[in-house]
This record gives sequence, C-alpha cells and structure tokens, in this order.
Amino acid sequence: MMPDSRTPLISVIVPTLNEADNIDPLLTRLSDVLRASGDSFEILIADGGSTDATRAKTEQWMERTPVRFVAADSGHGISGDVLVAAAQASGEVVVVMDADLSHPPEKVPELVRPVLEGTHDMVVGGRYIPGGETPDWPWTRRIMSRGAGSLAWPFVSVSDPTSGFFAVRRQPLLDVDPKAEGFKIALEVMLGRHPDLRITEVPISFRDRTHGQSKMSLGQVSAYLRRLAALLGGLVSTSTVTQFALVGLLGMVVDLGGFQLLRNAGVNLSGAHITSFFLATVVNYVLNSRWVFRASSGEGIAIGGYVRFLSVCLMALFLRGGVLAILSQGVGMSEQSALIAAIVTAALVNYLGFAFFVFPNRDQQNIKIRWSIAVVGIVGYTLLLRFVYLGLPDLLPEEPYYWNYAQHPSLGYLDHPPMVAWLITAGTSVFGDTEFGVRAGSFLCWFITAAFSFGFARNLYDKESALRSVMLVGICPAFFAFGFFALPDASLVASWAGALFFLERALLAQRRWAWWGLGICIGVGMLSKYTIALLGLATLIYLFIDRKSLTWLRRPEPYIAVFIATLLFMPVIWWNFENDWLSFGFQTTRRVSSPTSFSLHLLIGAILFLITPVGALAAFQAVFTRTVPGNGPASVATHASRRRLFTLCYTLVPLLVFAAFSLRHQPNLNWTGPL
Repeated sequence: MMPDSRTPLISVIVPTLNEADNIDPLLTRLSDVLRASGDSFEILIADGGSTDATRAKTEQWMERTPVRFVAADSGHGISGDVLVAAAQASGEVVVVMDADLSHPPEKVPELVRPVLEGTHDMVVGGRYIPGGETPDWPWTRRIMSRGAGSLAWPFVSVSDPTSGFFAVRRQPLLDVDPKAEGFKIALEVMLGRHPDLRITEVPISFRDRTHGQSKMSLGQVSAYLRRLAALLGGLVSTSTVTQFALVGLLGMVVDLGGFQLLRNAGVNLSGAHITSFFLATVVNYVLNSRWVFRASSGEGIAIGGYVRFLSVCLMALFLRGGVLAILSQGVGMSEQSALIAAIVTAALVNYLGFAFFVFPNRDQQNIKIRWSIAVVGIVGYTLLLRFVYLGLPDLLPEEPYYWNYAQHPSLGYLDHPPMVAWLITAGTSVFGDTEFGVRAGSFLCWFITAAFSFGFARNLYDKESALRSVMLVGICPAFFAFGFFALPDASLVASWAGALFFLERALLAQRRWAWWGLGICIGVGMLSKYTIALLGLATLIYLFIDRKSLTWLRRPEPYIAVFIATLLFMPVIWWNFENDWLSFGFQTTRRVSSPTSFSLHLLIGAILFLITPVGALAAFQAVFTRTVPGNGPASVATHASRRRLFTLCYTLVPLLVFAAFSLRHQPNLNWTGPL
C-alpha cells in the first residue's frame, strides 16, 4: 500500500532509543488503527541516538506507510526529541506515545477525536481514572508512579499528569520551553504557556514492555524534579542548593555563636534563639539576594525584597521554635543538638520559600500555577506548624472539661454528645495522657474536613476552587482552631463537610449511594453537636424547591439515610431516655428561655472573627454571585442554576435560624463555624 498523499491531519510522534524489536509490531498496529479511522496521518520516529537497527527497521516501512525517521538526538531526553520532531510535523493534532507498546495504539483515535472536534485542546491517556489500569506492575513501581504524579497533581487538572500518552493541538506543543528535558513532555505542555488549555482524560491500560529495556533511571528522576520545579517558577537547582547550603552554614555559625553568647549573658532560651535568629536573617538575606538567587532578585538589597524574605523567615522561626521546644524539653536532647535540628528544619522551609516565593523565576507568569503554589505552600506549612505545636501549649479551660468526660465514659452528657470524649479517649490511649494525645483526634478531623471540602468544591466548581477551599480550611481561625484544640466542633465540622459532599452527590449528581454516606455523616455529626440537624431542615426545603430533586421523596434512599443517622445517634437518644431528656432540654428549652438580648451584631462579629473579613467576602461572593449562562447547552445553564440554589439553601437556612435566634438571644461564638 502506498503512503497517504494527503496533508496529514494527525502526526504521531514516537520517541525511540534502541527500540528495533518494537518497531514492526508498533507500526503494524498503529498504521492499521489510523487507516481504519479514515483520517490522514503521519508517523514520526523521533530517535534519540539509537545504536541498534531502529533506523533500518523504520526505513523499511517508509515505502508503504507515511512514516518518517527524525534523527532528533537533542541531548535533552525524550522531551527534547519530541520537540525536534514536532517542529517537523505537519498535522493539526499531534499524538505522543511510547515505542514499547505500553501505550495501546488502539486508543489513538479516542485520544484525537475530542481535539479534532474542538471540544478539547489536549487529551491524556489516564492510568488512574475509572477504566484505566496498570496490570502486572509491581507495587514498587506503582508507588513510584503515584509519587511522581502526586508532586504535579495540585497544579494540573488531570489525575495522571505524568502520562506520556496524549494528543494535543500542535501549537501548544511547539510553544513548550526549548530547555525542556526528561521524559514528561505532557507536563511541559500542561504547565507551559497556555494556562487555559481544555484538557480531559480517557482511560488506558498501561502494560510493561515486552522487548528492550526501560529507559528509567535516577538521572531521569532528577531531570523530572528539576523541570517540575522550573515549571512551577522555583529557582531550584544543584548550584542554588549548594550555594544556599554554604550561606546557611555561615548563618548557622552566626546563629549558634549569637545564641551561645546570649545564653552566657543570662538571656533566657526563647529570647536567645529569637535574637540569634534575626542576626542570622540579615546575613542570609544579603548573601541570598546578591549571590544565590541573584538571577531573579532584581531588587537587590531592597526593602520590599527583605520584607518578603523576613516573612518567610518568621514562618520558619515559628516552626523552629516548636521543634526546639519538642526536642529539648520533650525528648530531652541538649539545647545545642536540639537547636541544630531546629535550624535544619527552618532551613528547608527557608529554601523552598526563597526559591518559590521570595526569588521566583520571573518567566513563570501563569497566575493559576502561582495560586496553586501558594495553596500547597500555605497548607503544607500550617499542617506542619499545627503538628509541631499540638502538644506544646497548655490545655484550654474547655479541654480538661472534655477530658474529664473521657475519663468517665458514657453514652451521653448533659451539655454535649459524646463524640469529643470518644476522640480524646482514642488519642490518649495511643499517645498517653498528654496534650498531644488529648488533641490528636481533632488534628485527624482536620484532614477529614479538608478532604471533604476539596471534593465538595471540586464537584461543585472545579479543581482550582477546591484547592483554594482547602487553603481557607487551613488558615481561617475557625478551622485552624477546630483542627488543633480538643473541642466538639472538630468532629462537627468534619461531619458537616462530609454531609455537604454527599448531599451534592445525591441531589445534583443524582448518585444513589451518596445517601448512605449522608446518613453516616449526619449520624456522626449528631454525636458531635445537635446543630447539624439544620442540614436536615435545609434538605427538606431544597427538595420542595428543586423539582428534579423532589422525586427523591418517592424513593427509599433518603429514608435509608434517616435510618442510618438515627441508628448512629441512638446511644444519645437512649442516654436521654434514661436521664429524663436532660441533654435535649439543655440544648433547646434552656436556650430559648434564656434572657432576651438583641445579639445579631454578635453573630455578625463571630462570622467575621471565625473566617476573617476576607473569607466572609469570598463566601458572600460564592453564595450570592449569579453565574451568567454562556451560549452552551441549556443543560449547562440548568445545572448552574441548581448549583446556585443548592449553595443558597445550605448556607442561608442554617444562617437564618442562627440570625432569628440572635434577635432575642445571645449566640455562641462557634455556631457559624461549619457554614
């Protein structure tokens, strides 16, 4: 069969290096699939300097198939070889795939179709979405693949950012940074100069090669980490690490020397380490801005740069103080040894902060990536800070009160359900009767809250919004406190977030299984605080307003959810039955009969305090800003309308109940935290 004389619509680029045994089976399957699709195509073998018969095998195909051999040999690995071939490609759509048949050629038409139809700009073959698989992979390879992907996952919209099998419009591939190296060319496209690429995934089965040897090596891993850091705007390299380490060692000498002099002069531990820290900070800033990160500092030794520098250093200082206290006072290390460990911890925070925030690569102007970097940095730092300090501060007055609950096990208590006591019991049984043990359960609840908040926001909006919601959960005073102190609100907020996640899945996504999860979350929430029952009221109102959801009342799932929640809540009901309904009365009639006092202003103040004015403004915009429908299908506009109704209903119903109560009675500070 003669090669297709038409201008190719699809260009398939296959990077190779000593793949002679795979050329024939690959081109046979690939050409058969592409001819069957009816689209004109070309296949470019982008060779990186093979020393076997790869070229000879390829040339045998040129007379009967539109195949070209491109002697790329870029010196920048697979990414560089693909870019050389892309510059010679003619197709509107470019497909990149491995030569070892780990990427199934039969999936190529499915990859290119959305790009050809204009619905997407890039389609990635996903191994980790429903329908995708990695058969016969050893667990070590699975861990390595997942680990590499997880590093890039927060910054892209797909689940498998390290996939090497994808289709993309030709121009975004041509616009990839010429310095690209390594084997993750798809990541170069996703994090490149086109931040608004419409990307989707199709499931693939990724199998191990049957011929030849894998090109994976430590050098490839190192190249991947370097390129990922560069794509994210971080000036991370061997040279900056080495220079930073030298500057850090000098700073450590200044730090240790100043610390020892101050201690010898009678200054206490805290005062000595803080003062010596600031002395080292001045030295470090001058050397880092004028030497280590000179390429991007721009401002030189400017006040603006120093403020950013000092902000990162202060964050490192807070963390360093916690590490120093734990090791010197808790573990019993000497002050000098503990300080060295604390300095190393702070140095890691400083280096990452300097490389990505203080002296970032000015070429990276993608605002979405900058936001994602901020989210990852802030969430990671606040988590580490919370963990380090979890066992250091003395217990709040309320915490021993709930600890006393844990020491007197019961199915219920007068002023609160038993979940807080159960969490304290679990924590102290593992970590002992310590502050850390008392608070460990609340710390775990924060992760549950963050996970459900991410899933809820991603399903309701998108991944970018979901990441920002996790950042708010990490830094807002309310959520920071609920994930630190042993309070009933920790499990309440986690249950509330879970209930919203399952409600969205049930009511908007029409997932029947979600009602089971909702029942569990409401039941656990009722074991934490009774206020979660307001979500039941909001659900009834939503069901009667939204016609599509009203049909759920004629199906068994909502009633199963009520049964599950009631079953989980039964211990508290039984305790109240045996104790003349004391707890229910304490939380209802006692509050209603409390002295009359107009307190709406206190409720508003509590909201501003718990989530900050900025957080309150963001929440207001999310709830009340109407999304203007575009020119898309009517179903899209309908979904946006139902989504807005969902947000309004589940925010306003509980809030209006609290507001009505505050017209005549004083609300508690933490009531609106879950909202």
